[in-house]
Amino acid sequence: MPLEIKEIVITANVSESSESEAAESGGINSADENRAELIADCVEQVLEILSEKNEP
Repeated sequence: MPLEIKEIVITANVSESSESEAAESGGINSADENRAELIADCVEQVLEILSEKNEP
């Protein structure tokens, strides 16, 4: 019997110290690059889940 999940809850914790360390080590560009990389990874994972869901 297949199990269908209708809701998913994702939580994240962001701390101020990691952002300030990123700003000190590489500036705002480094933080922007990290954010862009994180978004790209999330999009990739969502697309993989959707493609798996649509497979017969």
